[in-house]
Amino acid sequence: MKINPYLNFDGQTEEAFNFYKSIFGGEFSMLQRFKEMPAGEQPMPEDEGERIMHVSLPIGETVLMGTDTSEASGMKLNVGNNVYLSLHPDTKEEGERLMTALGEGGKIEMPFEKMFWGAYFGSLVDKFGVQWMVNFDEK
Repeated sequence: MKINPYLNFDGQTEEAFNFYKSIFGGEFSMLQRFKEMPAGEQPMPEDEGERIMHVSLPIGETVLMGTDTSEASGMKLNVGNNVYLSLHPDTKEEGERLMTALGEGGKIEMPFEKMFWGAYFGSLVDKFGVQWMVNFDEK
């Protein structure tokens, strides 16, 4: 299993990750904007479309990942919620186990389920206030 840091910003993700790229080198393995998301029940406001939904920058064996918060999606950046630990288990079952175990006494933010990008994903805050993401990619 891998653990990767996941950073949240309020509109500065692209600037921050270009800065990190200039320091660590390499290329982004993924960069998606909110406007690229499929339309859902709650449409994304135009002014948030250019914000970064997800970016990944491989650094050695670790991948630094990040996003811009989206108030339209109910996420506002507060000091303390700008870092997640992103778990990448080897099986879907292990992902489900991690979500259940870490979520005990905590708060599930997003249930572990199949997402439009093809992976199973969920996020939570554990009973100690630590923020976690679990992402299992079947590929």
